[in-house]
Amino acid sequence: MAYTGNPAPRLSDSAAGTLPLLAYLAIALVLMVADSRGDFGAKARAQLSVVAEPVWWLASAPTRIARSLRENVNTRAGLQEENLRLRRELEVSNARLHRLLAVAEENQRLRELLGGTRGYRLQARLVGILDVDLDPTRQRILLDAGSQDGVAVGQAMIDAGGVLGQVVEVGPRTATALLLTDPDHAVPVQVARSGLRLIAFGTGRVDRLLLPNIPQSADIRAGDRLVTSGIGGRFPAGFPVAVVENVRPDESGLFMLAEARPTARLDRGVEVLLVANTLEGVDDGPPLPPPPPEPEPPSEPEAPAADASAPAAADAADVSSDDPDAEDGHP
Repeated sequence: MAYTGNPAPRLSDSAAGTLPLLAYLAIALVLMVADSRGDFGAKARAQLSVVAEPVWWLASAPTRIARSLRENVNTRAGLQEENLRLRRELEVSNARLHRLLAVAEENQRLRELLGGTRGYRLQARLVGILDVDLDPTRQRILLDAGSQDGVAVGQAMIDAGGVLGQVVEVGPRTATALLLTDPDHAVPVQVARSGLRLIAFGTGRVDRLLLPNIPQSADIRAGDRLVTSGIGGRFPAGFPVAVVENVRPDESGLFMLAEARPTARLDRGVEVLLVANTLEGVDDGPPLPPPPPEPEPPSEPEAPAADASAPAAADAADVSSDDPDAEDGHP
């Protein structure tokens, strides 16, 4: 009968498994003693870390790349959002700036317009311009106000520079004004320097007025300012009209002819002032106090009535006693 049990371990087999372990322990002890005496382990680890560094770098490359991509995506999204927010803020700021500039320009125009009536204290009304017609034969503007707003035919029209013209047609909501330079328009003016009174006629050009029939001896020269004289009652006196540019003899040689440049901005501006054609709006200030009453001279005392009649009676008695013929009426 065959034997099927496990064979007994032999000494050589157990020794073959123990000897490597003892050898490893010996080597470990030697290395430990050498490392404690000569610090060979630190040097070996330093050398091994240099050799292993590329391996670690390659092993961590996917993590680093993923982190960098995530940071770049977050940074790009944040920058785009911040850029969009800043763009919106810039647009709002630009809109506010444009509005402030428009308000500043409007304020400046209003100041200039109101400055045109400073010193006159006239009733004035600010009116917008709807349309401008600067045809050489017809120079008129359409105003955004009519009879319902108190506009009347004949009202003078001015701007910050001076006289623009006058209202010639009035509707319920709009009005038509004739410009100063229309060929059918004329305005009485006065030379501010010398007081010479003339008539300025329109020429159909927005930069030219004509002053004909000036006497040869008249005191007028280039550079003189022309203002409204107030004659006729249509334009209040003292408003700027034009500046004389040149003076020359006319075709006949008997009179002088002057050309002037209007001071009003006829081809610019969006508002005008309509002023009353009378001086009802002038403020003359509070009335002056009445003068004090003059003292009366002292009166002399009058004589009593009895004393005044007594001498008269005595004189009559003397006449009757001294003149016997008085009773008969003889001299």
